[in-house]
Amino acid sequence: MTTSEAFRKHIESLARSYFDEEMSPAHDWFHVQRVRTNAETLVANYPSADATVVYFGAVLHDIGRAKERQGDVEDHAVWGATESESLLREHGTAADTSAAVAHCVRAHRYSTEPEPETIEAKIVSDADDLDALGAVGLARCFAHGGEVGSPIHDPSLPPEADDTVAGRTQLTHLRRKILDIPNRMHTDVGRELADERATYVQQFIQQFEKESSGAR
Repeated sequence: MTTSEAFRKHIESLARSYFDEEMSPAHDWFHVQRVRTNAETLVANYPSADATVVYFGAVLHDIGRAKERQGDVEDHAVWGATESESLLREHGTAADTSAAVAHCVRAHRYSTEPEPETIEAKIVSDADDLDALGAVGLARCFAHGGEVGSPIHDPSLPPEADDTVAGRTQLTHLRRKILDIPNRMHTDVGRELADERATYVQQFIQQFEKESSGAR
């Protein structure tokens, strides 16, 4: 399915309205724009994918973030999926397309089910995960860590002594969760890009360890 550029921009403008000035830099509207760009890069390599579904999935995937931050909803992906489908239907989008976008939104989250079942949902999920890697991913990690008060590094708490899933420090989070992202990618092209960005993160960790130990 194809849609006019004007309609796409209209839906994107509506998606933007769900973001307020208090949004975390790690999940603000600029994050959404980067995910959209990542998704456009990926979808170009998969001719069978519906580019319109991918586009709407990317721009709508985090519209529930503000509500989750405010404590109004438990899971922004669940709420966002329902809201996305309603929004698109209200603006005349076909039921099958709206449902396909809703699945992209519901399945994009790294840490929760369901797994993406369609090529469009896999692309949106990979596009979102790519933004957690590389230089941008590092910046987002430390921005979020600073917001929630997570220490950058704690020499008294090595990764093997940290029993949390995501890591108590940001450096352990990078090792434990972020560097695992390439193993969770759903598309071949996404995995290639993830591997490149993960290499950058690994190099950063190595440099950080040298500097923190006084070796460099």
